[in-house]
Amino acid sequence: MTLRTRPPAPAGPQRTTRRLRALRHSRFRRFLVGQSTSLLGSGMNTIGTTFAVLQLPGGGVDAVGLVMAARILAILVVLVLSGILTDRLGARSVMLTADLLRFAAQGVLALLLLTDRARMWEVVALAVVLGIGEGGFSPGLTALVPGLVPAEELTDANSLLQSAQAVASVAGPGLAGLLVALSGAGSVVAVDAASYGVSVLALAGLRLPQPVVPRRGLLADLGRGWTEFTSRTWLWVAILHISLFNFVLWAPFLVLGPTLAQQRLGGASSWGVVLALYGTGSIGGGLALLGRNPRRALAWSMAASACWALPAATLAVRMPLAWVAAAALLAGAGAAVCGTLLASVTQREIPAEVRGRISAFSSLGSFALGPLGLALAGPVAGAVGADRMLAFGVVWQLTAVAVVLAIPSVRRHGTT
Repeated sequence: MTLRTRPPAPAGPQRTTRRLRALRHSRFRRFLVGQSTSLLGSGMNTIGTTFAVLQLPGGGVDAVGLVMAARILAILVVLVLSGILTDRLGARSVMLTADLLRFAAQGVLALLLLTDRARMWEVVALAVVLGIGEGGFSPGLTALVPGLVPAEELTDANSLLQSAQAVASVAGPGLAGLLVALSGAGSVVAVDAASYGVSVLALAGLRLPQPVVPRRGLLADLGRGWTEFTSRTWLWVAILHISLFNFVLWAPFLVLGPTLAQQRLGGASSWGVVLALYGTGSIGGGLALLGRNPRRALAWSMAASACWALPAATLAVRMPLAWVAAAALLAGAGAAVCGTLLASVTQREIPAEVRGRISAFSSLGSFALGPLGLALAGPVAGAVGADRMLAFGVVWQLTAVAVVLAIPSVRRHGTT
């Protein structure tokens, strides 16, 4: 595999311009501003909602879990339907409606919290509405971006979006913690609502052609999307690989990591360093792809997913904080490369009229086993030991990457 097939870029300002060429397109700039703002608000919201629930009558750890579970379940329930609607009505229309829903849900929650009138059932109900909005927005992202930039600039566009997400994941929690300390959790939720308002304005200003699709029943549209998904071996193999990674390796890492950090690495602040460096690596990985268009992008994407095994491996063999943090940095870079290249390949290869459904099946397949993995991580670790469980996940991931790369439709993709 060779990472770059295009001639080396000119040095200096010309090279910088080339790497940022996706920003030449006003529609993409508008969308990037709205999406970046929304992502920052979302990065803050987890902290804001968590502290809000902990302070409510009847709140506590179990209540926090209930609110999170309600949102995640709502996302999973509406994903496929929103994929169908995205292909029927257009990505912009569905995403705009979804952001209006999220804006309303967070605005109402912020008002209830700031006036000290929020009750637990209301927070749970609004979390469901927020989840419906998130599930409605997600499939459109894959479908919308190819309409904003030329095909040869998709990797650059996705790199910028990936970097914006990573910046939000690093900056959001810190800003939220500061704002909670200064003015309370309700103000964080209000900022999140405002961020969705910015995204609404950005999407409303986009002018894109409406899709022309034949009218079929929902089941017929669902069947067409499933056929398109399963007919591409490279696609369903990649999604299955990510799904099992989330179940076998990443869910145990997220559950057991904080506990092991408390026991061995110095506590919560050390775990915060690990997560911050993961986000920093993701920023770097996304930016490193700017101006690059790998010939075998799918194979590079799957190879990069091996980096996810590194932080779990360092925990499993009881390495010090510096090694765990460095491994998290590399894992973040690998995550950015994997996600950006897989998204770009999918956007190029999938027909426009089914991108929404393909994105929905991909998201559902990638994350459906995650909640189960989170639920099982504690009991299984209690039975076999945390180190052994993480070590098994590491071996699984590295073996899975080798198996995936041995599949011809993955290994040879992009060579013709």
